[in-house]
Amino acid sequence: MRAFRAARKRARTTGEQVDPGPPPTAFSLLPWLLMGLGAFSNLWQGKTPNPWVGAIGLLVFNSLYVSVAFRAFDRRRREAPSTRWCLLVMGLVTCALAIGYGGSWLYFFPLLGLATGAVLRGPNLGRVGLALTALAAVVSAYRAGWDAVNIAYGTFLSTMVTAAILSLSEAVRELHAAREKLARQAVEKERMRFSRDLHDLLGHTMSVIVVKSEAARRLAPRDLDAALAQITDIESVGRQALTEIREAVTGYREGSLATELDSACSALRAAGVEPEVTRSGEPLSPQSEALLGWVVREAVTNVVRHSGAARCAIALTGRAERVRLTVTDDGPGPAPAASPGTPGSPGKPGSPGTPSTSDMSGSPASPAPSGTPTASETPGRPRSSGGTGLKGLSERLAAAGGSLTAGPAPGGGFTVVAELPLESGDTPGSGTAGEPGAGGPLD
Repeated sequence: MRAFRAARKRARTTGEQVDPGPPPTAFSLLPWLLMGLGAFSNLWQGKTPNPWVGAIGLLVFNSLYVSVAFRAFDRRRREAPSTRWCLLVMGLVTCALAIGYGGSWLYFFPLLGLATGAVLRGPNLGRVGLALTALAAVVSAYRAGWDAVNIAYGTFLSTMVTAAILSLSEAVRELHAAREKLARQAVEKERMRFSRDLHDLLGHTMSVIVVKSEAARRLAPRDLDAALAQITDIESVGRQALTEIREAVTGYREGSLATELDSACSALRAAGVEPEVTRSGEPLSPQSEALLGWVVREAVTNVVRHSGAARCAIALTGRAERVRLTVTDDGPGPAPAASPGTPGSPGKPGSPGTPSTSDMSGSPASPAPSGTPTASETPGRPRSSGGTGLKGLSERLAAAGGSLTAGPAPGGGFTVVAELPLESGDTPGSGTAGEPGAGGPLD
């Protein structure tokens, strides 16, 4: 108890949570049995007629009271029919002893009310408490006249106060447990958010840096200015990644769809893939733009890493109630690692001049990072829909009422389709061709 008081005092000064303390037990109800000492004293002094009957009644009542008291603090046993039967037998014994002896035996009614309040804490407590009070008043009036008022008042008070105190104690503990559960869920949710953001941020950024670094290495011998431009882009991408990671850590990052589309076009061109971006329909809310921006980032990352495509089309179309984003490439999937000196045509993945994104450094292809499917999942094409990135995006879109599907395109290649409902804050509008929000191609 001293440690509990010290913890409460510390919690008031520091604001930290404190355990509500040990729960009440049946031992908190047992001292009230001392109210029956008057009846026991009469038995001991021989003032009670038929003492063996009174002694048996006293023993039965005390045994039932102790049993009910221990059952009252176990929800399963408290709600069992056998506990109700114990209360009923206690009531019959109390009435028999009170009618037969009167006097101090009438104080068993408040004890009966205390046991009843400990067991019946539900909506029926009021009716049962009033009925028990009326019964105590009638029996006490028959045996003690106006003293029945005190017996009835004590019975009603013991019933209601006991039920209120125990119910309040139980509610406090349930609220404390619920608060701890919500805190754990909030921590898990934040941890999941951060891991998904970090995966999406670093996966895309590292792919862009690798592609641009290899492009700079290829261009350096013959066009130093172009190589320096690629190195400048690498620096810019690295600084942007640092900013985005800081924002992801603090939870304030909101992606811009126009920025993601520009980054996607830059990454695709650096990988030797021709981008084609079209956007039409209504302007989107910041939340919708952020979600679709994540989809563009993850889909383009998979195209750069695995597709071996020559063309990638990104289309954003808005309809009456939903907006659809489609990312389609024409690639056959990742090519096997090529040995040095393998002939090929310049400008295509796998050629001597431009290695594929999976082998652009001239070394065997390294396995994809965690969350990025590999080519071994299905022949000729990685099953991108099974990766951690698209799986996490699917969960995000589903939480916003949308959907995400990914799979082979009918005419070859791979397609990622994301749909979101238009929010009430989205207003109709249009843009100029070649700009975000326009109804024409960006590139």
